[in-house]
Amino acid sequence: MKPMRDRQYIPKYILFYKPYGVLCQFTDDSASPRPTLKEYIDIPEVYSVGRLDFDSEGLLLLTNDGQLKHHLIDPQFAHTRTYWVQVERIPTEAALQQLRDGVVIQGYLTKPAIANLLDSEPDLPSRNPPIRFRANIPTAWIELTLTEGKNRQVRKMTAAVGFPTLRLVRVAIAHLRLDHLPVGDWRDLTEQELQELRLKVLPRRFR
Repeated sequence: MKPMRDRQYIPKYILFYKPYGVLCQFTDDSASPRPTLKEYIDIPEVYSVGRLDFDSEGLLLLTNDGQLKHHLIDPQFAHTRTYWVQVERIPTEAALQQLRDGVVIQGYLTKPAIANLLDSEPDLPSRNPPIRFRANIPTAWIELTLTEGKNRQVRKMTAAVGFPTLRLVRVAIAHLRLDHLPVGDWRDLTEQELQELRLKVLPRRFR
């Protein structure tokens, strides 16, 4: 009997708009399974680059390219991640400056970030379910750009400066953006996007 040939390796790079209430993995073996990526993405052997929490939304990059994934998630190869964050009340300039300078969360000082108050509510699809609404407490949106991604970091940072997160949407990974991708849909990276990502992320010897 002839040995089976290895399946041809075809690199895959896709962008996905993860909805609220979906696990950032393809299986859930818990007693009460929750929605997973499998319900949206029918591509074998691709894995998410980094994670988004169950209660967070937005851009997710998935690939079977282990080298690219390593350079994107290893802390020493810092790349930017941009979030739109709806918070309770209106953040002060002092609070925004704290986010920029770094805040201490569980004994760790976060790295410097870019934090700005958005002039208006961003154009995003409604969340299902919607955030809790309290008529006597205003809300605001912050654009926050980080170069690290520790567990629930954005939520911990805004809470640390006194403005708890109500809704969290990742809108960009490096130069890759959500743009007009519908919630729950995915698309392949364009060749231009992939080449730019490699130039930004990979050391010259790996490009």
